[in-house]
Amino acid sequence: MIKVRSRAPLRLGIAGGGTDVSPYSDEFGGCVLNATINMFAHAFIDDDIEGEFVVFVAKDLGIEEKVSLTEPMSLDGKLKLHRAVYKRVMNDFNGGKYIPLRIMTHSDAPPGSGLGSSSTMVVAILEGLRQLLSLPLGEYDIAHLAYEIERVDCGLSGGKQDQYAATFGGFNFMEFYANDHVIVNPLRIRRYIISELEASLILYFTGASRDSAKIINDQIASMKEDNGARIEAMHNVKRSAYKIKELLFRADIKGVANEFKDSWESKKATSNSITNPIINAIERDIFAAGALSMKVSGAGGGGFIMIFVEPETRLDVEAVLVKFEGRTHKFQFVTEGACSWTI
Repeated sequence: MIKVRSRAPLRLGIAGGGTDVSPYSDEFGGCVLNATINMFAHAFIDDDIEGEFVVFVAKDLGIEEKVSLTEPMSLDGKLKLHRAVYKRVMNDFNGGKYIPLRIMTHSDAPPGSGLGSSSTMVVAILEGLRQLLSLPLGEYDIAHLAYEIERVDCGLSGGKQDQYAATFGGFNFMEFYANDHVIVNPLRIRRYIISELEASLILYFTGASRDSAKIINDQIASMKEDNGARIEAMHNVKRSAYKIKELLFRADIKGVANEFKDSWESKKATSNSITNPIINAIERDIFAAGALSMKVSGAGGGGFIMIFVEPETRLDVEAVLVKFEGRTHKFQFVTEGACSWTI
């Protein structure tokens, strides 16, 4: 029996989020600054299967699907992404031969968290199948394939940053252009700057997962309807990514926090779905407790919030958050991207 394990890190979208989404990135070029953290999507693959079946299991969701390989592989089902990854790999890299496997997954973050959990899961499964079949796929290949599976094969709306962050890992400044042209620029951030950033950030889950595809569709529609204020807001989001990158290199964490605040205001101006009454209430109360700035990770509307604080006032802000229904998560930044191994 063959057993393969793989994992890919989740990411924090520090700046530029949304500019990696078409049509903005195609017309104007987008850029995103993100960093991966010690929360992961995990995949476990083995061939201990009797009969002509493939079994998909999402342990954290409590879902299992057993699919017969004697019939054409359909993407219909609750585990659509699992099916789509398996189908694409078998068709493109295994000569169309569908082999019996069990593919089991779980994520350290819930769906709709704003940490790129769905895309990261796709990357984790792809990385596991790459290891299983000894496929000659590099980091750009894995990331682009993951993007195509989600956006083309499954027809899910979204950007490109999540797949590349999960594959490459670490702090990256990513550029997005027309024709799916992506450039990943790894950033060498000194350890003391990363430590100060970790001490200054609270990662808070609101307890309200949201449908990122719906929010992104609203953002796309807003861009098409309004060629003025909303596009200018996106330009500001992009400019902010360049500013925050420079501030990080200079170890100006207070400057990063201030720029975070401006970036969040610009982000909210790109769509009416970015914020909601719960997020507004959290924003009001944490600022009263001394928070410097905040930003919702991912598309918006819920999920995880990144909150900048002076490290000395961290506990004061966390005490205010207790009255809401969410919870804080301890985290550290990690440099390793998707990886896999055979046991």
